[in-house]
Amino acid sequence: MTASPQNRGVSLGMPQLPAPDFPAEVRARLEADAKEVVARYPDSRSALLPLLHLCQSQEGYVSKTGIRFCAETLGLTTAEVTAVATFYTMYRRKPSGDYQVGVCTNTLCAVMGGDAIFEELQQHLGVGNNGTTADGKVTLEHIECNAACDYAPVVMVNWEFFDNQTPDSAKAMVDDLLAGREVSPTRGAPLCTYKETARILAGFPDERAGAVEATGGAGPASLIGLRIARGEPPHAPIVHPRGESTTEGGE
Repeated sequence: MTASPQNRGVSLGMPQLPAPDFPAEVRARLEADAKEVVARYPDSRSALLPLLHLCQSQEGYVSKTGIRFCAETLGLTTAEVTAVATFYTMYRRKPSGDYQVGVCTNTLCAVMGGDAIFEELQQHLGVGNNGTTADGKVTLEHIECNAACDYAPVVMVNWEFFDNQTPDSAKAMVDDLLAGREVSPTRGAPLCTYKETARILAGFPDERAGAVEATGGAGPASLIGLRIARGEPPHAPIVHPRGESTTEGGE
């Protein structure tokens, strides 16, 4: 006869309870949005990534309730949803700020000053990596390559680009965010909150006036190699260190 777990001094613990559901009115709204998202795909499980963004647009992160919602909507297990939600760093796993300030600390950005920017922002904001200011406005994190090495060092806020940054320019930018002042990215649409950004990433239109027209593509520094390959005449430097720009023709 074998001893019971209790007799062996082993505690199995309480079984984990199911995650709570969204309030009825919230769930009804999310279900309507989710139906629109799922309809875009021939296989419903392909809608998981945008549905995770949809849940972030509600709570600002992917909670156990959000995981349960995605699982029930797509006929998946919560383990399958959790595996995806924890694989991609774009999905937050805990409550965070209205503005995600990500400092690239990959090779080129680090060499050009990204490490210094990140260290000074930590001191300036009084938070560590993935820390959020007490007012809930700014979450700071170091991130990997943003595919904008020609503008290094790069900081992103809610996935919008702030190119050719310095510690001082980055601190001034987060001060504006904390004070509620308007902040404009180097390229792209005006900033919106992280929840609003998540809804756009879920595939819903950005309905702010002029936002779509303001969205920028690759900047001149990214395209100069293509222009040279096409045999176009060379231009004078178009991006000076630390964001002091001139015209493409050098005027």
